[in-house]
Amino acid sequence: MNCLKGLCYIPFVKKLITRHFTLENNKLNKELFGLGFKNPVGLAAGFDKNALYINELEALGFGFIEIGTVTPKPQEGNEKPRLFRLPKDKALINRMGFNNHGVKVVADRLRQWKIKNRSLTTHHSRLTTHDSRLTIGGNIGKNKITPNEEAWRDYEICFRELFDCVDYFVVNVSSPNTPGLRALQEKDSLRKILSHLQTINQQHTLPKPLLLKIAPDLTKEEVDDVIDLAMEIKLDGLVAANTTTGREQLTTHHSRLATIGAGGLSGKPLALRSTEMVKYIHQKTNGQVPVIASGGIFTAADAIEKLNAGAALLQVWTGFIYEGPSIARKICQALLS
Repeated sequence: MNCLKGLCYIPFVKKLITRHFTLENNKLNKELFGLGFKNPVGLAAGFDKNALYINELEALGFGFIEIGTVTPKPQEGNEKPRLFRLPKDKALINRMGFNNHGVKVVADRLRQWKIKNRSLTTHHSRLTTHDSRLTIGGNIGKNKITPNEEAWRDYEICFRELFDCVDYFVVNVSSPNTPGLRALQEKDSLRKILSHLQTINQQHTLPKPLLLKIAPDLTKEEVDDVIDLAMEIKLDGLVAANTTTGREQLTTHHSRLATIGAGGLSGKPLALRSTEMVKYIHQKTNGQVPVIASGGIFTAADAIEKLNAGAALLQVWTGFIYEGPSIARKICQALLS
C-alpha cells in the first residue's frame, strides 16, 4: 500500500492505475440510503483504519470505502503478532483490537482529503460530502478502557467528530477483539447507543445514514432482536457480518490454530453463514432493512450469491488480500455480463 501511495502521488501514474483497475459504467451505479455508489463493491472497515489510503483505494476501483474502526482516543490495539493468514482455508485470524490514531486525527485527515480532492476534480456528486464519486463510510467503536455503561459517550464523540467527514456511519459492537464489546449487542444496551445517536442525527438538516454491523455468531433470536430494533429506531441498514470466533470445519491443523489463539476469523469459512444471515434479514424485513453483505466474498460467483440472497451492497476484506488489487474490477465485470 505504501508503494502504491508513492506511485499515486504522480498524477499521470495514478491515471494509468485507475484506468487499469477501475470499471466505469453507469449500469453499475447504485443509490442506497440516499447516497450514490459508483459500483456496489466496497472495502470493509479494518483495512484502512486511519483513512491513510483513500486516494489509492479509489484508484483500485472500489465503489465505497469504510474507514475505521475509529475510537475517541488513539490506541495501540492488542500485542503483536495479532494478524495471521490461514492459506489452506483462504482465511485470516485477527485480534487487532481497534488500533487507530483516534477520531480527531482521522477526521482531520478526511477533511484534508476532501480539500485536495476538490482541487483535483470538477466532478461533483450531490450524493456525497465531497466532489469525488467515492463514497466514504465511518465505522465507529469504543475505547478499550471505556466501561460498557459509558460506551454510548464514545460512540457519540466519534459520531459528532466525523459527521461532516463521512457519508454514512456504521456502529461496531460486534468485534470479538475488544473485551466485553459484544455484550453491547444485547437489545437494551444496543437501544441506548443507537437511539442516542439517532436523536443527535435527526437534529441535523441532512441526517446521515446510520447502520449497525452485527456478528455472525448471533442466534436466530438475537438476530430477530436486532431486526426489531432496526425497525424501531429506523436504522438505515445492517452490515452482515463481522468476524466469527468459531473455528469449525477448518483445514488448518488444530495445533496451528492453538498456537494462533484468540481472534476473529474472516474469509471463505464465513461465506455460508454470511449469506444465510443476509437472506434471513432480507426475507424477515421484506427488504425494508437494506443489508451490506460482508464475509467470504472472493470471486464474482461469491458476489452474485450475496446479491441473490438480498444484499444491497458488497464489502470485501480478506478476499482483497488473497485475490489481489483487481478484485473490484473482476466482480464489476461479472455483474455487467
